Amino acid sequence: MQKYLYIAIGGALGSIARYWVGTEVASRMGTRFPFGTFVINVSACVIIGFSITFLAQRAELNPAWRFLIPVGFVGAYSTFSTYEWETLSVIRTGAFSMAILYAVSSFIFGLLAVWGGSTLAERIG
Repeated sequence: MQKYLYIAIGGALGSIARYWVGTEVASRMGTRFPFGTFVINVSACVIIGFSITFLAQRAELNPAWRFLIPVGFVGAYSTFSTYEWETLSVIRTGAFSMAILYAVSSFIFGLLAVWGGSTLAERIG
């Protein structure tokens, strides 16, 4: 039960950070290009890459950090980083074809799903 508390705390902080970073970057850079989301996604990739690697190398650290940072915080901050981490993990196993299939199909099906959901909402609304 305690792990869910850590995930919830991390998620709350990640959501707040996402809003803050997104609005700060957009206010400085404008919204013609989605710089806010771009910065969030790239910074989340740095955070998840660092935190998972760092925590894996230090087994003596409290496992709560694994729930708080990569699952809770980064999970709420951006799921793009998880997608990138999983792609890298597959590449590291030597399954390059599988990594490409995962990356490309996630992009294509994700884009189609967003389009489908948007189209459905437009028809209902």
